[in-house]
Amino acid sequence: MGRYKKKNKKPAGRASITFIVIFLLVVMSIQIIRLYEKDQEYIAREEELTEQLDQETKRQDKLTEYEDYIGSQQYIEDTAKSKLGLLYENEIIFREK
Repeated sequence: MGRYKKKNKKPAGRASITFIVIFLLVVMSIQIIRLYEKDQEYIAREEELTEQLDQETKRQDKLTEYEDYIGSQQYIEDTAKSKLGLLYENEIIFREK
């Protein structure tokens, strides 16, 4: 009686464990693919937003330059000449016929 009986492994138990492992691998693979696609969307969106930020920064710089110009003496002189027709006393205007 010193001999042990070899346990008979049930094939149904192994099959169910194998099925569960394969199922989990499939689910995890699908989730990884979805995350990768979402990551690619975020990268594209980030590039788009970075480009918009650059455009808006350039626009802001132009507006700042224009604001400085509006506050300058040159703007006042240009507006007085073009809209009001004013000149300095020693200034001569040549017009084409």
